[in-house]
Amino acid sequence: MNKASIKKPLILGILFFLPVIFLLFLYPSNHNYNTLDIINESVLELNDFTNVEEVKLKDNITILNFVGNNPLSKSTTVLNLKELIYDKFLGFKKFQVITIATQDSEVALQELRRQLLDYDALKYWKFITLNPNQIKQIYGSLKTKGELDHSLGSDEVFIIDTEVMQRGRLDDRTDVQKGKDSKVYGLNSYNCIEVAEIKNKMSEDLRILFTEYRQKRKGNFNSSSRRTKDIKTNEQN
Repeated sequence: MNKASIKKPLILGILFFLPVIFLLFLYPSNHNYNTLDIINESVLELNDFTNVEEVKLKDNITILNFVGNNPLSKSTTVLNLKELIYDKFLGFKKFQVITIATQDSEVALQELRRQLLDYDALKYWKFITLNPNQIKQIYGSLKTKGELDHSLGSDEVFIIDTEVMQRGRLDDRTDVQKGKDSKVYGLNSYNCIEVAEIKNKMSEDLRILFTEYRQKRKGNFNSSSRRTKDIKTNEQN
């Protein structure tokens, strides 16, 4: 048998088995990976404040958004949220967006909803109205360094998981900052005015969270998720 006749099957064999070997190396990573950090376990459930039965955080992956008593002033916030997050993830099971306004702003809230309806039926986007004290209580149960503005609205949005726990990043430093041993800082919410933050950070964090739940449904989940109490930071939160 000449060398040419041996060489061809050998090359074909290598080309066939290389992808298989590559997939075998990847396989363990599907079962043990870093999930999205749990940063707050004290979020208040919405159905404690409203009689609308279908409005609840439990068993849903929720994006929580506050527009206060001047919803139209947050048009850019909700439109960015719609185009960059809602449209991308609306096909995922249990996904929802909840926007909270004050009870005296229902007309403006309906106008804001109408602007969004120009694009979509908003099947997985709920709008509720509460009194100012209720809004402050819910917002106060979230981990955030910012405050509601004078209209009880915010450009920040929050990721809440199916167990009514707030998700985010305990350490949001870049690789360069970590290399320089810079002070640790987290990411508790996502600014919808900052398009890059929504596209690059929030979108990626939601993708990680949905992967976690998909693995749980398959029974192949080995969590390495961190919680606030599991990490020592160099600053007071």
